[in-house]
Amino acid sequence: METRQGPFWDVLAGRAPQPPAATTLGWELLGIDPDRGTIEVAFEAGESFTNPVGAIQGGFLAAMLDDTLGPALVATLPPGQFAPTLDLHVQFLRPARPGRLVGRGRVVRRGRQVCFMSGELLGPDGEPVAVATATAHIQPIKQG
Repeated sequence: METRQGPFWDVLAGRAPQPPAATTLGWELLGIDPDRGTIEVAFEAGESFTNPVGAIQGGFLAAMLDDTLGPALVATLPPGQFAPTLDLHVQFLRPARPGRLVGRGRVVRRGRQVCFMSGELLGPDGEPVAVATATAHIQPIKQG
C-alpha cells in the first residue's frame, strides 16, 4: 500500500507536528476520502471561544470552517504542494454553544491552480450552525 506524503499526511502519520491553530481549535479527523475530496473533522469549542452572551464567537467558527475546507483539498495534493485560502465566505445560521462541533467539507471543483470548496459546521444536534464556501490557490511549498 502506498504511503501518502505531503503536509496533511505528514501530520497524520506523526512525521510533523499538528499546526498550532488546529491544536487551539481541538481539531480531530473523523474521516477522509481524498479520492472524492471529502473530509469530516471535529472541533472542541471551549468556553474561551465565547462572546459576552455565551455563544461561540464567529471568528472561531470561520476558523473551524477554514480548517475543514483547507484539509479537504490539501489531502488530495502531491508532496511539495499546498493551497492557501484566497477567500472564505461564511454564513452564520444560528448561535453555536461550547462543545463538540463537526465540520464536513468537500472539494467542489479543482483546476490546476484554483480550487473551489464548500462545507458546513454542525452543532451537537447534527444541525448546521454555519456554512461556507472557499477558493484556494494550489502552489508549490516555498522552503524557508
